[in-house]
Amino acid sequence: MDPLLLAVELWWIAPVAAGGVAAGAVGFRRRSTRSGRRLEYDAARHDLRAARQAAVERRMAAKLARADVVRISAERSARRATQEQVAGAKRMLRAKENDAKAAAADVRAKQVRLSAARAAIPAASAPRPLERLQAQHEAIVVRWMSYETDAGLQIAYPAMTDVRQPATAAYLRAAAHAVEMRRAATGRVSAEDFAAYRDAVADLERAFEAAEHAARVQAGETPSASSWQDAAQDVFSRSAEAIDRAAGAAASAIAAWNERKRPGKR
Repeated sequence: MDPLLLAVELWWIAPVAAGGVAAGAVGFRRRSTRSGRRLEYDAARHDLRAARQAAVERRMAAKLARADVVRISAERSARRATQEQVAGAKRMLRAKENDAKAAAADVRAKQVRLSAARAAIPAASAPRPLERLQAQHEAIVVRWMSYETDAGLQIAYPAMTDVRQPATAAYLRAAAHAVEMRRAATGRVSAEDFAAYRDAVADLERAFEAAEHAARVQAGETPSASSWQDAAQDVFSRSAEAIDRAAGAAASAIAAWNERKRPGKR
C-alpha cells in the first residue's frame, strides 16, 4: 500500500497529526457512552472462554493422537503397519502435546489479562476502554507520520517510508488492518469487536517497532554504535565544560594580577 494512500485513509488521525499532543489530548477526552466501562473486561472474559475452549480441543486432540500411537504400534506388532507409520504417529503425538501445552499457557495468560482488566475498570468520569485504545492507536500512527512529514527523518531513515522494505510493508499492512478493525468497533461495540481491535493495535505497535528498528539498523545505527556515540558526546560535553571552567579561572587570575600591578595598588 502506498504510504500516501494510507495517510488519506487515516481520516481520523489528521487532527492529531496536525495539532500534536494537544489535539491528541482533546481526542482522548472525547466520551462515548456506547463504548462501555466494562468493555475491556468483557473482552478479556471472551478471550478466556475462547482460550479454554481451544485448550479442551487440543487436549482431546493429544489424547486421540496418543491412542493412535497405541493402535499403530499394535498393528506394527501384527505386521499390519510399518515402522515409518509408527514414527509418524509419534511425531504427530509430540506436535499435539506441544499444542496442548501452548493452549494451557495461553489460558494462564488470559487469566492474568482478565484480572488486570477487572482491576482497571474505569470510574464513571474516566476515559472508556475504547477511547484509551483509540488514543493508543493514534499515538502509533503519529509516530509513523513523523517519518512521512519530517524532512530530516526522511533523509536520515529513508527505509521507514520505503514500501519495498519488508518491515515497512508489514507495518503498512498492520496499519490497514487496524483501521479496518477500528471501523468495525463503532456503534454498539461487542466484546469480540473490541478484542479484535485491541489485538490489531498490539500487532500494529509491534510492526512499527520492527520497522523502526530495521530502518535505524539500515541507516547504520547499531545499538553498540549508538552507545559509543552517546558516550563520546558525553565525554565531549564534559571536556568542553572543563575547558570553560579553566578559561574562566585563568581570566580571573589575569584580571587580579593586572589589578595588583596598577599604580597605587602595590
